[in-house]
Amino acid sequence: MSTLFNGASASALRTLASAFRSGQLTSGVSKLSLSRVGPCPDEVADTICRLAREGMSAPHLAILLETSAEAIEARMESAAELVWTGPEAAVSHSRDTAIVVSELFGSAMQSVLVSTFVVRQAAVVFKPLADRMAQVPGLRVQLFVHVGRDLRDTRHESEILREFATDLRKQWPGDLRPLLYYDPRALAANAHDRATWHAKVVVVDDEVSFVTSANFTEWAQGRNVEAGVLVRNAAFARQLRQQFEGLVQSRAVLEVPGFRG
Repeated sequence: MSTLFNGASASALRTLASAFRSGQLTSGVSKLSLSRVGPCPDEVADTICRLAREGMSAPHLAILLETSAEAIEARMESAAELVWTGPEAAVSHSRDTAIVVSELFGSAMQSVLVSTFVVRQAAVVFKPLADRMAQVPGLRVQLFVHVGRDLRDTRHESEILREFATDLRKQWPGDLRPLLYYDPRALAANAHDRATWHAKVVVVDDEVSFVTSANFTEWAQGRNVEAGVLVRNAAFARQLRQQFEGLVQSRAVLEVPGFRG
């Protein structure tokens, strides 16, 4: 189920609805006045302003926002939801990977953890995340990726890391960048000692988790056949996030130098 206001949390929509009901917001609403009430993604603000310009009154906007919040909450009551990219069955009950990822990023208020094997077209696939980082000061974002050594690559690992960090910095679609981690085993000089970072997950606010076969590439999120599950269970989300945090604390994974600053 989707709403006009995908990208906003139910609580944020209810806050806006309350502001319309109380008179704090009126039908002469602007993006600035919306931002003064609380966090509001650009797409959501644009939709509200458009509806107001088209003549929707403040009370009716409040009803629409509350209805949308109820739809989001109803969706969250489902413990697990299929997420799919590729050809659909005749009767489909799945949601699209790119849409789910964008909604997850757009709803984040405290933390986002992303793990992927491959990153390509970062300027596109990570734009919703970069936008959210700009909208929510203090949002903690961690990105775990595979930084590997090609079969005949004999360079020192510092050179490979520097090349990777420089390339991703150039592609990153925002001024704020996440903490970036890698598994040093992927850069082992001896091929028999190498390992691949292959986990592909998103965890938001220790509340929602997305486990998927899809990498963070345009092909994976828009064209390939990919399957995943969206889990709305706080205990599972915390468990999954703590698994990654444990690797950071034990230094089983390391921060990529030179990416953030």
